[in-house]
Amino acid sequence: MISEGYVEKVPEDNLERTDGRKWFLPHHGVLHPQKKTLRVVFDCGAKYQGVSLNSKLLQGPDLTSTLIGVLTRFRKEPVVIAADIKAMFHQVKIPEEDRDMLRFLWWPNGDYTQAMVEHRMTVHVFGATSSPSCANFALRKCAEDHKQQFSLQAVDAMLNNFYVDDCLVSAATEEDAIDLYHELCAICLKGGFPLNKWISNSRNVLAVIPESNRANKIKDLDLISDVLPVERVLGVQWCVESDVFKFRITLRDRPLTRRGILSVVSSVYDPLGMLAPVILNAKKILQNLCRKKIGWDDSLPDPVIQEWTIWMQELYKLEEFKVDRCFKTNSFGTVKTAQLHHFADASEDSYGTVTYLLLKNERDQAHCAFIMGKARVAPLKPVTIPRMELTAATLASRMDVMWKKELQMKLKDSIFWTDSTSVLKYINNETTRFRTFVANRVSEIVKVSNAQQWRYVDTDNNPADLASRGLTVQSFLKNKQTWLSGPPFLLLPQEEWPQNPDEVNQISSNDAEIKTTVNAVQTSQEMDPVSHFIQYFSSWTQLKRAVAWILRVKKLLLHYSRRKLQIKHDAKQYLELQTKRHCLDTSSLKVEELLSAEMAIISFCQRKRFADEISCLTKGSNVKRTSHIYKLCPILEEGVLRVGGRLSRTAMPEERKHPVILAKDFHISNLILQHVHEAEAENI
Repeated sequence: MISEGYVEKVPEDNLERTDGRKWFLPHHGVLHPQKKTLRVVFDCGAKYQGVSLNSKLLQGPDLTSTLIGVLTRFRKEPVVIAADIKAMFHQVKIPEEDRDMLRFLWWPNGDYTQAMVEHRMTVHVFGATSSPSCANFALRKCAEDHKQQFSLQAVDAMLNNFYVDDCLVSAATEEDAIDLYHELCAICLKGGFPLNKWISNSRNVLAVIPESNRANKIKDLDLISDVLPVERVLGVQWCVESDVFKFRITLRDRPLTRRGILSVVSSVYDPLGMLAPVILNAKKILQNLCRKKIGWDDSLPDPVIQEWTIWMQELYKLEEFKVDRCFKTNSFGTVKTAQLHHFADASEDSYGTVTYLLLKNERDQAHCAFIMGKARVAPLKPVTIPRMELTAATLASRMDVMWKKELQMKLKDSIFWTDSTSVLKYINNETTRFRTFVANRVSEIVKVSNAQQWRYVDTDNNPADLASRGLTVQSFLKNKQTWLSGPPFLLLPQEEWPQNPDEVNQISSNDAEIKTTVNAVQTSQEMDPVSHFIQYFSSWTQLKRAVAWILRVKKLLLHYSRRKLQIKHDAKQYLELQTKRHCLDTSSLKVEELLSAEMAIISFCQRKRFADEISCLTKGSNVKRTSHIYKLCPILEEGVLRVGGRLSRTAMPEERKHPVILAKDFHISNLILQHVHEAEAENI
């Protein structure tokens, strides 16, 4: 690190810095078990007198592309190249005035018989809270600064196809991949980010790359006769020779406890949910243990141990499971249209979705590729099947939003498939009001799709059924073609796809999710004059001004009333007072008067609605638990109800810490909202 310039000795004139801007970091070496390399790790979380460096650093914005997004875009084209930025964090310099915050002790030339010397980092370190954001910003800034000198594909690759220091890019042809290799090397060097450990599934592309820049496993390979190795890309096993994703199952011995099971399940790395139906069975075991309230380190019942042992023994068979890396075959040609198809299904104890990309070429040939699968256990609290089906449909709509963003390709309107007619009825409904659970989820669904995009598929042709009920490894391997390729009808013309039943447009009046309507008869009560006065106004500003004038008159009358009592026996002063009573100050209203009017209006409305709560707080007791505003921890300040709670400890303005409480059906609530909207519109 010293020879690379990442570290320097602290200048002698800076050794005794007294402004408090220095910090010493403990460090240790970590040996990578696969790479057999030693990395120096600085412990930025180490505390001294209760303070650590990380506690004083800002994390900064998350500028890292999503892992599943980078991995999925890596699957778009048949030819791929992958590389790694050499010591990415160490390529980004730290301003000289901040380097003393990264001091550490080391021996001269590594000779531990000598006295230790103070050193400091000149670059960002692994373990610092701010390092990822700073390094990613520098990489993106490099792309933005030099985008005029390079192709759009190279700039786009830098902005979207790097996951921290890993670069994964796909290209349509070998010529495009070679051009992209040269451009990426050049544009990254502009920002001081050298790319190395290059690998590709094309031998012609590898031949262009110098041996010194290739990945370690292929440096000494004969590109004509030797078999290309298996590489890890973002943690996923990629067989470069056959261009497929595989799974390497390495399970460590863990105790037969709930904690041990969770550790094993978490060790199966599957970011795209390719093994979702298999992993679901392990999730069910964990949920059953939770339902039985078995502790994290308690012994497991014998039936659970037997079930878990069988699942573990079968798991090694997944090493036979393979998924094509590329969405399309080598002979598929140019993509003419692309469309996402989302399948959703649910059962009593779980639900799931699976997403496919349907591609069509210029010859109108279709190809369907697996994108992502998800399988989740049901909540511990029992939920009806229609609600579970709707939850799965909601998850499918969220997948659609995510993949439209991550795929970065032109897509036709997505199609959603479900075998639940109840879900289709809820989505097609336009008049009936549903209970909150259904209403919220239907609202989320219709925000991102319309009723015409939702279609019915029978259970036998619904691949999401595999994700909702779970499979043993053996059953999963038998059904892998259905899981990875989707139902056969997707490859047929759209006219031959399953059609929706007629009853999806008709919802039964006996449906348990329909919100019951209560007809309430309210006796007419005469509105008090002040409430009638408030209802008269349709503008918050006009209402405040009117009340401010009334309060000014009230104040004047009270003043003269008191003066009258004071000079009751002085006839001359009494006559002067009578004359002044008819003189009203007609100058413009002051800000203080408008604020007083605002509080007076709010206080009056609160007393009408929250009389019991105000009474309790006035007496010094707490608000009753039956109150609608109990959870707001209300407080009474100068006759006005405000939100209480822990925000009182924060350094914020009082009106933000303790906002005024208003009921949503107050007339003034509507006036205030209207006033704010108009003000915002003027600012825009």
